[in-house]
Amino acid sequence: MVRLRPRFACWLAMVLLASSLSPAAASESSFPFGSELMLDATPMRGSKRIPMLQIDDSGAASIDLWCENVQAQATIGDGTITIAPGQVEPAQCPPDRVSRDQDLLAALAQVTSWRRSGDVIELLGATTLRFRLMTN
Repeated sequence: MVRLRPRFACWLAMVLLASSLSPAAASESSFPFGSELMLDATPMRGSKRIPMLQIDDSGAASIDLWCENVQAQATIGDGTITIAPGQVEPAQCPPDRVSRDQDLLAALAQVTSWRRSGDVIELLGATTLRFRLMTN
């Protein structure tokens, strides 16, 4: 009986340690619904704006492009994602930003899967789009 106490104490310590790490591992592998995701890119010349993506639990998505804003619908599964952009809200933009908006919107419409590593979320499709979770 005396020998079992150290083994039981060791087993209990391992169970407690494993249970304390589980929520962290689960949050790292889950999609960050409701969080702002910023495209991993530098601002275009003459602007400080960087595209942002936010997807709610319901799948309603808000996309702030280089110049314009778009509402979308997203379907997210275990490692899969589809984004169906809605109508672009017109804005007065220089032609280079309009072109970049169209390219980014087309790339978002072609994503088929996602993966997360810490605060980095990659949307994978014809083009890999890398976003950073805003933690401020």
